[in-house]
Amino acid sequence: MEALKERILKDGKCLEGGILKVDSFINHQMDPVLMKRVADEFARRFASAGADKIITIEASGIAPAIMTGYVMGLPVVFAKKKKPVTMEGMLSTEVYSFTKRRTYDICVSGEFVCPGDRLLFIDDFLANGNAAKGIADLARQAGAELAGMGFIIEKEFQHGGKMLRDMGFRVESLAVIESLGNCRITFKQ
Repeated sequence: MEALKERILKDGKCLEGGILKVDSFINHQMDPVLMKRVADEFARRFASAGADKIITIEASGIAPAIMTGYVMGLPVVFAKKKKPVTMEGMLSTEVYSFTKRRTYDICVSGEFVCPGDRLLFIDDFLANGNAAKGIADLARQAGAELAGMGFIIEKEFQHGGKMLRDMGFRVESLAVIESLGNCRITFKQ
């Protein structure tokens, strides 16, 4: 997706340790026009996947998931990072966050992720694949199936995409970054 790559090069900030900041247009301040284009592309790529629900993790995944759900006409569920006392039939698992350098317990209600659901996981970044593994575990617990996983940006050098593909998941990333070496953004060709 060329418009996304151009925006990453223009407004993304590369930090030491393999971190790419896109908080001015994706995951803090958001560009709704770009987010709509992202959603349109996810909808195009997953049109035949047979998904009946979108799933993500709060907070950065919510915007692309909601927009994709809108474009595809599907409900959106997001896994919460804090367990509410009001949640019934809770399914939970642990997820390690690369950027926050901590482990979260994420949870969803069994009322909204059910046996037989075909889930499409949408998120902003794919790095080590921890969030995706957590969502896969929640789907397994619910008796649901993952129809696919869509990421706005994949950091290929962190190998999460390879791991997920090797596990048999369909993974679609709109911009694949090969390297952030010397704080220079290099896309996979």
